[in-house]
Formats: sequence, structure tokens, C-alpha cells
Amino acid sequence: MLDAPCTREALYEWVADLTRYPKWLDIVPRAVPADDSSTDEPAWTIDLRGRLGPFARSKRLRMVRTRDDAPERVVFERRERDGRAHSPWLLEATVSDDENGGSRLTMHLHYGGGLWGPLVERLLADEIERSRPRLLALLDAEG
Repeated sequence: MLDAPCTREALYEWVADLTRYPKWLDIVPRAVPADDSSTDEPAWTIDLRGRLGPFARSKRLRMVRTRDDAPERVVFERRERDGRAHSPWLLEATVSDDENGGSRLTMHLHYGGGLWGPLVERLLADEIERSRPRLLALLDAEG
């Protein structure tokens, strides 16, 4: 959870567009609109990179915005178009008013992979927590 001294709309802009994530979330070094993105199905190609002890892992995903309830809730889900079965990924960001006149961001990330699923999910959740100061600095710079 993140409390930010800005409007819900300002905070929502940062979480509703995956191309902005590399600016504040280290595990997402690259996020670009997918070649097959459309207004009906906005999609991004994102790279995820993480390290757990001596192990480093990278993954490229096609993520689609499946829900856009601006400025309150956005949901992204993995939707590949290669005809193969893939582990599900879901990212949900909820923005609400906080009690201090600012806004509150709650993010939920779910990875439905097998053996490493809980570890990957924990690694990603920890990185989201560490990203708070970067996101707050970007929000502050925008005024």
C-alpha cells in the first residue's frame, strides 16, 4: 500500500499505463505497446527481471488491460497469442482517497506458475514495496 499526496487521477495515470512502470519499478526494465495492441484490447510487451540469491531470471510477457475503471481500478492479465498454454499473471491496482486528502494505491500481483510460484510472487511483491520512494518522487516532480 502507498499513500501519496496527490489526486487519485494523478496516481492512476502512473499505474494504468505499463509503459510508465520502468521509471519506478526495477523489475520491469522494459514495457512497450504490443504490436497487436488495439483500443479494444490495449496490450504491452513487458520484460520482467528479478534476482533471488545467486539466481537471476528474465521473462517476457504480453499483458492486456482487461479492466479500466478510471480513476479507481485497473487490471492487467497475461494474454499470449502463440497458441500455447502459459502460467497466468494478474496485476490489479486500486486507487482510493486516503484520510489525509491524498490518494492510496493498493497493488495485488498474482503469478499462477508451478513450483516457483510463491517465491516469484513474493519477490515481485517485495520489489513493489521497495519502489514506493521512486513512485512518490515521480509524483512529486509532476506537482
